[in-house]
Amino acid sequence: MSSPATASDREKVVSRLPGWIRKNLRVRAAQHGIEMQTAVEQGIRDWCSLASTHATIDTSGADSFSTSLPPGQWEEFCEVAAGRRTSRIQGLAQSVQLWLDNNPTPDVERPEITRRIIVCNQKGGVGKTAITAGLGEALAEDSNTLHPVRVAKALTKALRASEIQADGAEPDNPLDIENLPGPGQNVLLVDFDPQCHLTNQLGATSLPMNGDSLTNHMAGDPKGDLRDLIVSIDDENFGGRLHLLPACNDAFLLDVRLSAVRAREAALERALAPLEADYDVIIVDCPPSLGLSMDAAAYYGRRRDDERTGQSGALIVVQAEDSSADAYELLTTQIDDLRGDLQVDIDYLGIVVNLYDSRRGYIATSSLQGWVDIKDPRVVGLIGDLKEQKEAVRVKQPLLSYAPKSQQAVGMRALAREVL
Repeated sequence: MSSPATASDREKVVSRLPGWIRKNLRVRAAQHGIEMQTAVEQGIRDWCSLASTHATIDTSGADSFSTSLPPGQWEEFCEVAAGRRTSRIQGLAQSVQLWLDNNPTPDVERPEITRRIIVCNQKGGVGKTAITAGLGEALAEDSNTLHPVRVAKALTKALRASEIQADGAEPDNPLDIENLPGPGQNVLLVDFDPQCHLTNQLGATSLPMNGDSLTNHMAGDPKGDLRDLIVSIDDENFGGRLHLLPACNDAFLLDVRLSAVRAREAALERALAPLEADYDVIIVDCPPSLGLSMDAAAYYGRRRDDERTGQSGALIVVQAEDSSADAYELLTTQIDDLRGDLQVDIDYLGIVVNLYDSRRGYIATSSLQGWVDIKDPRVVGLIGDLKEQKEAVRVKQPLLSYAPKSQQAVGMRALAREVL
């Protein structure tokens, strides 16, 4: 097979193509990580070399379609089409369909071990819940649909550019925006906070105090199957792949109840382990606490045998201000102590600087630089303090459904790919 022509070697051609086949071409090329023009080039080359006529394609409603091909390929194509008494539009449609047939939709990559992401910080109000929801939504988006993603070729480029301008909008193209297929992961969001913010934000109902709950299962006093408590986030964008384990206010008593449990650091793992076979990723929205519940969450995110570094672990959410730095030190000290006491590996998946707004001046910009300077763990996400997230919370809808093209949604998708 000859190599695709370089951009400088190509010549533009214009024809017509049905909208449905153009859409399929755009999505499939993105799934295979190649440019549309390369796919068309390969399809035409294969079509021209066919020994028999390809099945006729319905080209009704075809509209203008342009692409770039190697010099001479279009002329060769036109000659072959004329010899087969086939119109150019029909021949091009057959060529594209041939490429689609030869390059089927790739399977969604599934992890061998369910990934466990612990979203945490001892400080409240930094937006852990928003990051948990946005990350889960981005991971669950349809792999057969394209979504706008900020491609982090060099995240520090956007950080150095102070990604949010004075008016709250991002500067022009701090990083490239591409339309990419969703990861298509099966995701479980676990609301581990007694305040039930994640449950409320996604429009679900918190569990009643007199019923079953995650707290009961962790304390060794289950009242049923934990699966029966899970609810689906019914939104066409996620196709039944995004689920939620709602919270209950009884989690306020979790640390007290865990104090009487043997091997209490493994309590969350014992409760959630039966669910893992159903999910690719489990994301835990942790409470702003340094108690026994946080020990159990950190232990759940530890690296297991045969699991690659960075597959699971702690994702730390901060703001660009001083109190977040103090809370960060407390949290990392707790995790490091747990590592040493239990002789386990707990990986840091990175830092997410949330609710960033450069209009706050030197405090915000200098604090942001301080997070960037840490290096290990590195900053893997920068989410602006914009209105769409607040609006989504108010109407109790997922952000990526309410405002799928917003800068915050684009940033959540970038974060998902950084974490993946």
